[in-house]
Amino acid sequence: MGRAFEYRKARKLKRWGNMSRTFTRIGKEISICVKESGPDLSGNPRLRVLIQNAKAANMPKDNVDRAIKKAVSKDFGDYKDMVYEGYGPFGIAILIETQTDNTTRTVANVRSYLNRHGGSLGTTGSLSFMFERKAVFKVVPKEGIDIEELELEMIDYGAEEIEMDENEIVIYGQPEDFSRIQNYLEEHEFEIFSAEFERFPNETKEVAPEQREMLDKLIEKLEDDEDVSNVYTNIAPSPDEDEKAE
Repeated sequence: MGRAFEYRKARKLKRWGNMSRTFTRIGKEISICVKESGPDLSGNPRLRVLIQNAKAANMPKDNVDRAIKKAVSKDFGDYKDMVYEGYGPFGIAILIETQTDNTTRTVANVRSYLNRHGGSLGTTGSLSFMFERKAVFKVVPKEGIDIEELELEMIDYGAEEIEMDENEIVIYGQPEDFSRIQNYLEEHEFEIFSAEFERFPNETKEVAPEQREMLDKLIEKLEDDEDVSNVYTNIAPSPDEDEKAE
């Protein structure tokens, strides 16, 4: 299986149990999407996949409805997607994706977390080349589907790699091909389980168990910030995570 697939499996295992963070992140994404493009599902393809993401995360429908209503509230600010790049201890590269209505507050918080845990904030573009951003779709397999045939057909729509993950088909493509892949899946009546943008390190770095423990504390602190939506690193999966990912 591909490098992206294995890295994603290990990262997914680490994120299990953080459902409240996941609900907060998806809720904010829904609100921002509705404010930008409206609440009509038929005319807002991004909203359609976000609602599927919410279902996949077992997010209650009431939470989804509140996020949609919040978008039309006068109190809902203008949010920006900002990516911050820095180093953690032991030379580990960290990319922090945020959605914020106050960049001054967010960058100050991110810098503080990094400094307190032996890291430092870098300049824009200093580390992003170390990661590859991909569109990642998870769909429910149709009965009798041939993965190789599906991959050959979807190449023309931007799919780069397709893998089976337990009871899901995982499809990888470039971010600019997100809409093309989504259109293909919807037109061919695939049930989209979730669709997101994810980042994968081009190379990973091994760390000792005690170093991993320190890094985990920094990552958890970053993820606890309400402005932070995703944290990516180039830490190599631990042996235990590799075993669980198989």
